[in-house]
Amino acid sequence: MHQTKNYTAIRLIFLFLSGLMLLFIVAPLLGLFFSTSVPSLFESLQDRQVTSSIGLTLCVSALFTLLAGIFALPLAYLIARKDFRGKTIVQGLIDIPIVLPHSAAGIAVLGFISRDSTLGRFADLLGFNLVGSPFAIGIAMAFVSVPFLINAARDGFLAVPERLEQAARSLGASPFKVFRHISLPLARHSVITGLVMMFARGMSEFGAVVIVAYHPMTTPVLIFDRFNSYGLDYARPVAVLFIIICIVVFIALRLLGKKKNGG
Repeated sequence: MHQTKNYTAIRLIFLFLSGLMLLFIVAPLLGLFFSTSVPSLFESLQDRQVTSSIGLTLCVSALFTLLAGIFALPLAYLIARKDFRGKTIVQGLIDIPIVLPHSAAGIAVLGFISRDSTLGRFADLLGFNLVGSPFAIGIAMAFVSVPFLINAARDGFLAVPERLEQAARSLGASPFKVFRHISLPLARHSVITGLVMMFARGMSEFGAVVIVAYHPMTTPVLIFDRFNSYGLDYARPVAVLFIIICIVVFIALRLLGKKKNGG
């Protein structure tokens, strides 16, 4: 009886604390939505600068997420399957963009693509200036978000039984066929989760992007610009519209991932 009362008390405490945590997450968003009028949302939806910034944000984030996957997935697989000297250091390096201040991440990316860098000089020879371009935006987005993909994919590959890969290799399958037909399909849930998280993190990035490319404006930069120039009333509808679109896209990607997994 005494244990039952203790269990009930602990359960009530946990429910209360959980409710406060959820309220902490939801309350600012509800306040933002309730303080924004429907006409102002439709006005923002008809604003060409807003729609073009949303299109740029979604397209660049999606493109660089897919490009990063070409390099990130092999790296995640190697980390999951191979033991090598310096592995801990490599894993630490992967997580560095997560802990860096976003302004510092932007400065690092700017130094990587500026005209004084090797990449910048090469682009300059071809007649391109990388700074202030969609390419710069994509690099900044990918830099701060790719750890989410690598770590999620690594955990997925770790969950794949090695005996299945060994059995396939013993039957004459090449390492690439083993990766393509066994390792990747069995880890697809984690891989899709990592891709979705990288895409979502990239399109929400502000600090690194604003340093490498104030123009063309991504939506987070546009929200800041309108708040800084005109105040809260002008920035709020754009923020609400972008949040709605992000939620819709995020849910759609999640449902697509579940459908592919047969869930």
